[in-house]
Amino acid sequence: MTSPGPVAFTIFGIDIMWYGLLIGLGFVLAIIICYKRAPKHGIESDHILDFAIWLIPFSIIGARLYYVIFSWDLYSGNLKSILDIRGGGLAIHGGIIAGLIVAILVCRHYKIQFLEMDDLVFPAVALAQSIGRWGNFFNSEAHGGPTDLPWAILVNGQYVHPTFLYESLWCFALFWFLLWVDKHRRFTGQIACLYVMLYSIERFCVEHLRTDSLMIGPFKQAQLLSAAAFFICLALYIYLNKKQLDKGVNEQ
Repeated sequence: MTSPGPVAFTIFGIDIMWYGLLIGLGFVLAIIICYKRAPKHGIESDHILDFAIWLIPFSIIGARLYYVIFSWDLYSGNLKSILDIRGGGLAIHGGIIAGLIVAILVCRHYKIQFLEMDDLVFPAVALAQSIGRWGNFFNSEAHGGPTDLPWAILVNGQYVHPTFLYESLWCFALFWFLLWVDKHRRFTGQIACLYVMLYSIERFCVEHLRTDSLMIGPFKQAQLLSAAAFFICLALYIYLNKKQLDKGVNEQ
């Protein structure tokens, strides 16, 4: 399998990139899903639209800044190139961090419980990631090292691990799993914690295969962040679960 190239089509001499189209599609589907499911979490659907208005630009800015910070050598000599995101260069961790900051502010404004908003949003985030990762395929980026596996992709004349595909499939499965868990949710924050833990496991493992990882000294920053996020959310999961169990005992 070989990428057909980053350009989807051209309008009036302007190339429309697959990368942007797929990220846009992920955002749109995520917003629709959250809008439809918001009442189940006690959140007004219109608040999701307000959230999306702020989320979309700031999550993209956060994802770009995160990538630029950890790839400064690529941009220090040409600062204008920081604004050129058409060819790729967005880091999902930066987008999630920026999105969480926006969520905190929106939840404070509308007096929404932050963890409730997270439980609503994170399944849709997983779906958006699953779709957006295919932008890496069209850009021939975010791939792994050489392999002779039958599902390898051809990049620069060499067959390599399609790490974008591994993450896409994992996130798609994670989307459906979190929706299923949400139907049987035991406590507020359960879905958010599961998302972070399960995504962190996948990202830690897949990052080992990637050849273009952002680094912190000799370490891959995505692996460090994934490990830290996993243990923080594991501790939070245990705490919230125990809190709910204690509450049930007291109510009896």
